[in-house]
Amino acid sequence: MAITTAPGTTRPGRPSSPYVQRPRRTSLGRKVRDNLTGHAFLIGAVLCFALFSWYPMIRGIVMSFQRTRRGVTTWVGWDNYTRIIDDPSFWTAWKNTFYFTVLALVIGYAVPFFVAILLNELRHAKGYLRILVYLPVMLPPASALFLFKFYAYDPSEAGLFNAILKALHLPTSQWMQSPGMTMPAMVIASTWMNMGSAVLIYLAALQNISGELYEAAELDGAGIWRRIWNVTIPQTRLILALLAMMQIVATMQLFIEPLILANGAGAEDSATSVAYLIYQHGFFQNDLNGAAALGVIMLVVLAGFSAVYLRLTAKQD
Repeated sequence: MAITTAPGTTRPGRPSSPYVQRPRRTSLGRKVRDNLTGHAFLIGAVLCFALFSWYPMIRGIVMSFQRTRRGVTTWVGWDNYTRIIDDPSFWTAWKNTFYFTVLALVIGYAVPFFVAILLNELRHAKGYLRILVYLPVMLPPASALFLFKFYAYDPSEAGLFNAILKALHLPTSQWMQSPGMTMPAMVIASTWMNMGSAVLIYLAALQNISGELYEAAELDGAGIWRRIWNVTIPQTRLILALLAMMQIVATMQLFIEPLILANGAGAEDSATSVAYLIYQHGFFQNDLNGAAALGVIMLVVLAGFSAVYLRLTAKQD
């Protein structure tokens, strides 16, 4: 007996075609699946930032309003800030820090730019000279500063700089033992130690400038200084502004240079910086709350510089 089925139906247990249609995935599910891997990789970075950057920052702000004595923590409001500001070394440290920042902008900011222009104009031995300029960056900062302290800044005539001054029949200097020479000496060492990275950034910006602009300037009779002023600086103004802001932020956190070159405070407190004062409060005076308050003040000052930079760059754009 034959088994018949109604039109449009199939026999039980048998598919109507050899291919089984699967339900289509929704676009939302596909997006979640595609982004899940990226979010998984980001979790590690977010946790690292939260643990090593955000949490210490928030913890430091909280500690600046507290006082801990014999394991007992109490809220004291603005007492730590008033105590830190009333300390005479607070204003000395800020004066020295701003002085170092200004000298670093005059010397340490301008020298890498002109070194990059010089390297960009050379036709031979570019690679060798770039390695030579970048070599100090590869040295550990402590090693480079000890090299300056015991070899270049030796106050006797055996020191490198004093030997050069004597050869030129110029008066020698006590360098780090002289209060007036402490900051310039630290700026020279810091510039030599860190300018390699800035030089490479400037070189990358200079090589993106069209050669037609320089050719047009030469046809107009512009000399080297006019070409730098009218072509190079306008074409690299964004990089110059960015590195200026990075220079300010870095130099305001002056610490390792006075610690190694001047043994901390230096002659007549001429090398005491804000960062070194924080170190003194936290590790020598066991005043972690005062150190936290000083750190928050530095944070506010650097945030103010950053806000000014963002405002100025926004107007330029």
